[in-house]
Amino acid sequence: MSLFEKLQTLIIMGAVGIGLLLGQLPAASGYAEYVIVPFLLLMLYGLFLTIPLRQLTQAFKNIRFLGSSTIINFIWTPLLAWVLGAVFLSDHPALWIGFIMLMVTPCTDWYLVFTSIAKGNVPLSTSVLPINLILQVLLLPLYLLLPLYLLLFAGTIETMWMTTIMESVLLVLVVPFTLAHLTRFLLREKKEALDQKLVPFFAKAQIMFLSLAIVAMFASQGSYLLNNLEMIYILIVPILIYFTVNYVLGSLVGRMLRFSYEDSVSLHLTIIARNSPVALAIAVTAFPDQPLIALALVIGPLIELPVLAMVSQLLLFTRRMKPTSA
Repeated sequence: MSLFEKLQTLIIMGAVGIGLLLGQLPAASGYAEYVIVPFLLLMLYGLFLTIPLRQLTQAFKNIRFLGSSTIINFIWTPLLAWVLGAVFLSDHPALWIGFIMLMVTPCTDWYLVFTSIAKGNVPLSTSVLPINLILQVLLLPLYLLLPLYLLLFAGTIETMWMTTIMESVLLVLVVPFTLAHLTRFLLREKKEALDQKLVPFFAKAQIMFLSLAIVAMFASQGSYLLNNLEMIYILIVPILIYFTVNYVLGSLVGRMLRFSYEDSVSLHLTIIARNSPVALAIAVTAFPDQPLIALALVIGPLIELPVLAMVSQLLLFTRRMKPTSA
């Protein structure tokens, strides 16, 4: 693990604090919104650059793992998110949208770090990454249909059509995806420069670009967010319930399918960790006048990263206890 990876939680929390401080300066808050999307695009370009498409075929070598993780991530989890949103966030439709955007986008980066910490099967976890990324891009507009209609019905926004969501997906996902793989194609004759310089740089710089985007977002909405801190407490309960339910489900499915400890760890982290940077990039471009949606997607990792650290330690603890219980 690099120093950035070890300190991700502290870096993100620091970015939030710096953004709130800058938000008190009129000049900073006035211009910060213009750099949010560029920083997110750089982060996503780096993310796509580090994921070669040839990994797609690797996922199909373990159909049981691919099938179980895909069903949980793209069928069970959206249903769970809708139910939790209806129970806890029905009076806050903007938070509900942000919550759903967070929950239906499986993680594509830091879950591998925690899989490694918990001694899981990192190559297996890596193999499903491209499929998770493609499916979340294709399915996210469908998952948002219900809460968007509720938001319209509640009068929180005047109009919001699916074309807006699709335009946002095109901007923040398709464009950096295309540029990343165009880079790979253009540098196909210079593999050493690509694999030893460009890819490692962007792999390490992703957290930096994400943090800069968070600084800019909190700077642009600093005063608004400080006046709505109670939203954090509203979101904590459904987020923690989600993590708990999916942890238990991962244990049950791993036991039922007789996964090894390593494969079970990979399943746990794949179905628990969420892809807040991708969801945040879409939210910022699709809902510029709904800062509470983006707020939910920033609060998410502040809760998620400590939870993932605890889950990895809990999995290690169960591994140590297993011989004793036998």
